[in-house]
Amino acid sequence: MSDIETSTVSEEGYACTSQVGDFDLQIDATGETGPNPNAALVATYASCFLPAVRVGGSQRGEEDLGKIQIDASAELDDDDDLEAISFDVHVAADIDEETAADIAERAAGICHVHTALRDELHADVSVYPGAF
Repeated sequence: MSDIETSTVSEEGYACTSQVGDFDLQIDATGETGPNPNAALVATYASCFLPAVRVGGSQRGEEDLGKIQIDASAELDDDDDLEAISFDVHVAADIDEETAADIAERAAGICHVHTALRDELHADVSVYPGAF
């Protein structure tokens, strides 16, 4: 049995609804009715990295980092594929640069999306024609 199972449906066009547990996630390849897949991936990455920063802070003895905000940006290549992603992590706690760098390094090791973004992790795709 799989650890994660989702179901994604598109009745027409390029907009999709994914059922993720009890939640519906709307994604639109054109960006008209929801975020496009690249934007959703960048937001998901930041949403995973932020709590990892909190855990990394805890590991470093910084239990109260206060408010944390990640401003993420991404560059696309000529084919609209993600080429680069960067995070500006804003932390309310007044920590020194060495501590901040250590927390960021720890967060990179903790964040599951950070770990997953590698070439060898591509979907194993099976297509079932005439399914409906």
